[in-house]
Amino acid sequence: MRWVVMAGTLGVRLARGEEAALAECYRAHAGLVASYLRKFVPPQDVEDVRQVVFSEVWRSRHRYDPGRSLEAWLLGIARNRAIDHLRVRTLTTVPLESVIEPSGGDGRDMADTLGRRDQLRRALAVLPGPQREAIELAYYADLTQREIAERLAVPLGTVKARTARGLRRLSTILSSAAA
Repeated sequence: MRWVVMAGTLGVRLARGEEAALAECYRAHAGLVASYLRKFVPPQDVEDVRQVVFSEVWRSRHRYDPGRSLEAWLLGIARNRAIDHLRVRTLTTVPLESVIEPSGGDGRDMADTLGRRDQLRRALAVLPGPQREAIELAYYADLTQREIAERLAVPLGTVKARTARGLRRLSTILSSAAA
């Protein structure tokens, strides 16, 4: 119940035009507004739209009714600003003539590549953590075995053994999946 009284007090102060109330409102509700905006606008635009929302809150503070929910009023403004933002953005379109044909004519090569990539991801997930980590650092992070040893703070021989065991195990897993 105390929270409702505090929120109501903040709303009254905001409606009166107290600048400190706007700062307090921002501290209390900026996270809520950003979370709400993430449902509508691209992640890179959330912060910009949130700033527009709180500018609008300050400009339209005289329209806020302190007897109503401050959060609902804020989210209503956020929804409207998100819609405005989405209306004015331009989507990049590419003419169909400029798109190259997928390899294989019908995309089979791409499908095969994606299938193999998925098989590899699943096989890596089966490996014990230390073996998987050594292989991922070597092949995905493009680190040498010496660099892996330094990063993991283990002896170089340990990295070599983990990598060799992991690769043998991957080979076994992948060959049994292909059979």
